[in-house]
Formats: sequence, structure tokens, C-alpha cells
Amino acid sequence: MTQRLSGKKIAFLLTDGFEDSELTSPWNTVTEAGATAHLIAPSSGEVEGKKGHTQSVDVTAASASAADYDALVLPGGTGNADALRTDEDAVRFTREITSAGKPVAVICHGAWILTEADAVKGRRMTSYPSLKTDLRNAGATWVDEEVVVDTAGPLVSSRTPKDLPAFNRELVEAFSG
Repeated sequence: MTQRLSGKKIAFLLTDGFEDSELTSPWNTVTEAGATAHLIAPSSGEVEGKKGHTQSVDVTAASASAADYDALVLPGGTGNADALRTDEDAVRFTREITSAGKPVAVICHGAWILTEADAVKGRRMTSYPSLKTDLRNAGATWVDEEVVVDTAGPLVSSRTPKDLPAFNRELVEAFSG
């Protein structure tokens, strides 16, 4: 893979209960493309995925600043997404990234925090199907597609781990711009 993301710093925001492949696959994709990836979580230490993947936290949400990052990835996992959307620092960080117009890539249940950050109004996106009503109520145009790229932002979204190949391809494209 070419170094299309060389010099970019990508934030991954998550906590315990994330969908393992929705962290590891995009993480490997952006680092192989030359980016530096940082794991941001509400607490320091380590986070653990639903299937047992553990990874060290680089920065807490309380000390994370959007100014330090070029883009944001929001992995899914129901427990992860539900906990993040109630964490004020995680929501603040997400709102800062989206308000600055920086690219965001979100998969599965990861989109919940975007509703809390008031970042989906007027956006076209997808997610795990159970979020359809939440996203529509927050002003998004929800569609059932493998990957959706809303160029205002841009916002890359996908539904489930089976969509990861398309998700990864499009997030590299969006993040390299």
C-alpha cells in the first residue's frame, strides 16, 4: 500500500466493549498507509473488545484535542457506543472534530456518539440497522448501503464488520484529501 496518509495523525475513539475488527482492521489500514494512530478512551490504561482484543490507550478523552488530529475513526460495538455517548469528554472531542470539518469514519453502532455531538443533521449515512431511527430523528438521511461517503466533512459510514473492506478503502480516500 502506498503511503497516502503519511504525516497524518488519526484518532480512534472507543472504550471497552468495542467490536474488535472495527478497531483492528481500520487501525492496520491507516498505519499501513503511513498514518500515526492514537487510541483515545475515557480512561487511561487498556481497553478490551467484545472478543478479547486489548490495546493500550494513548490519550484520555479529557485531554484529547481536535487540533492534534487530522481525522477520527469511531468503531462500533453496542456496549462501547452506548458508554461513549454518555461520556462528556468523548462527546466534546467528537463535536470539536466534526465542527472543524475534519473527516470522520464511523461503523456499526459507532454513530451513536455523532447524535450526541449533534453532527448528523443533513448528512447522508448508514449504520447498524437498529440505529436508523435514532439517526433519522437526529436529522440524518439514513440508507442501507455497504459504505456511504457524505462529502460534506467528509463522513464515511458503514454497517457491520462485513463492510470493512469498502469502509477501509473509502476512509483512506477521505483521510488523504
